[in-house]
Amino acid sequence: MAIQRLHERVIAQIAAGEVIERPASVVKELLENSIDAQSTSIHIDILGTGTNQIRVSDNGIGIKPDEVELALVRYATSKLQHINDLDTITTLGFRGEALASISAVSRMVLTSRHQDATVGVQVVTEGGEVERVQRVGTPNGTTVTVENLFFNTPARLKFLKSDATEKRHITAVVMNYAMAYPHIRFELTQDGREQLHTDGTGNLADALVSILGVEEFSKMVDVEWKNNGGDVSRIHGYTSIPDYSRADRSRITLFVNGRAVQDPKLSFAVVQAYHTFLMQGRFPIAILCIEVNPSFVDVNVHPAKAEVRFSDPNLVFSAVQRAVRHAILQNTSPIVNTRFATTSPFPSQSFSRQNSLEFSDGTSGQFARQRDLYQPPQGVDPVEIFSEIEPPLKPRSLPMLRVVGQISASYIIAEGPSGMYLIDQHAAHERILYEQFMEEHANSNMRVQLALENDVVQLAPLDAQLIEEHRLTLQSLGIDLETFGGGMFKVRSVPALLSHTSPQAIIATIVSDLENGKVPGQEALEERIVKRICKQVAVKAGQVLSLTEMQSIIRQLERCVSPHTCPHGRPTIIHMNADQLAREFGRVGRR
Repeated sequence: MAIQRLHERVIAQIAAGEVIERPASVVKELLENSIDAQSTSIHIDILGTGTNQIRVSDNGIGIKPDEVELALVRYATSKLQHINDLDTITTLGFRGEALASISAVSRMVLTSRHQDATVGVQVVTEGGEVERVQRVGTPNGTTVTVENLFFNTPARLKFLKSDATEKRHITAVVMNYAMAYPHIRFELTQDGREQLHTDGTGNLADALVSILGVEEFSKMVDVEWKNNGGDVSRIHGYTSIPDYSRADRSRITLFVNGRAVQDPKLSFAVVQAYHTFLMQGRFPIAILCIEVNPSFVDVNVHPAKAEVRFSDPNLVFSAVQRAVRHAILQNTSPIVNTRFATTSPFPSQSFSRQNSLEFSDGTSGQFARQRDLYQPPQGVDPVEIFSEIEPPLKPRSLPMLRVVGQISASYIIAEGPSGMYLIDQHAAHERILYEQFMEEHANSNMRVQLALENDVVQLAPLDAQLIEEHRLTLQSLGIDLETFGGGMFKVRSVPALLSHTSPQAIIATIVSDLENGKVPGQEALEERIVKRICKQVAVKAGQVLSLTEMQSIIRQLERCVSPHTCPHGRPTIIHMNADQLAREFGRVGRR
């Protein structure tokens, strides 16, 4: 094939692929334009996954009438003129690619009125070609409507993820900018339902309460670090108390000069600040705004501007680590702030909270009694519930064992016909609960506990979308939730096994699993959730058990189908037969 110059339309579509990867990329680019236009209110309206329609409206300064068409031309921008301007760039956009790239792969309508103009201008494009330009009456600001995204690049359309995944990506983008710019009022609606709303008060705490919810924000502490005159001038935001953590780094959100960035080294700096405070494999939640000298950072290193490069990365790393570590240590206290409800799913006994919120002493999380097999008789401690459950009439999978005692409040010693059995009480109880749960589920005989009328859980938008996506799966497991909107869910019922666990703790555990779960298929997802529930409910290592309770665990374990491992594959039993014991004591060959 002969070498030939590509058509401008083909060039535009190829270039668009670097900037516009998915619907969320469109939202990101349009939001950045709105923020750069000094908007104080931005409304984002999405239909379907965003390929159907994306509309972003703002009240910014608008585009001058004679520049509206020019704004759609590649590399046309008002944000820089010379390459040296990159050294002092303070805007989010600067390449002049966004509108041209979006226009190249969609049908786009741009309507804008400059603050000094008396009338607005509307431009309609399709596939990068201008179809119509006209004067229109419109308020100050800019509205961009994008329809039929990727209609002329079917390969890109084919590789989009599920509808729910694409919607979550959009929500994540809006959340990030709402946190980075708390003085701007953001409103996100998807298919007519409000997903996110901030008031634009300028207070980051107010924005975080709207985005994360009161429950999660109550577990955050203030981060404030300044270095007047330095290249890294300020680090501020919020980070979670050590008692509250997650299984991955996905909730460590970093902004550099108002730009959301992905930087593994800086995320690691945040995690390192929790050294000795968090268990291995657990990670904090953090929202940090890092302010640096514009000449200290290179923002032109990634097509989507999601990565930056610092002149001295170690300087930023140490500053972030010190700022977060200082915030944690400053808020360490043996006295728990009494302004916070004691029904928190992850109650802290060693860290005070700084956030200025007042909480009532409500009884959310306490469930009403209802007749079920797990309800203890009068006068019996609920902790001993499992000792009242009779084992099912199943074939025996272990020999009959006699409890001898308990070691370290974690292991049960039992004697059997062929020697000694050392049983991990937590792993064994997990196995028992797991098999009971899965049998009830398989037989559609799930025992549930109805919740009180005031059991309402508030979730961050991303978490709410996850729960909404899997609500039917949760319902099949006995977790029945009613959507209120705005991230609010009313808990109607939970499995009977969870009747003494707060709804917030149950939902938080499930959200974490849904976020990190990579197993495909409905059945695998259900099994994963059940395993997590059983782990949460099972007796813990360090819990002293009575002889009756230990014997109850042993009796039920003897009837399990797979008694030798917990649902996660960890061993439940160590067995030493009489010959092994004799060898250990040097009694082989002796009488």
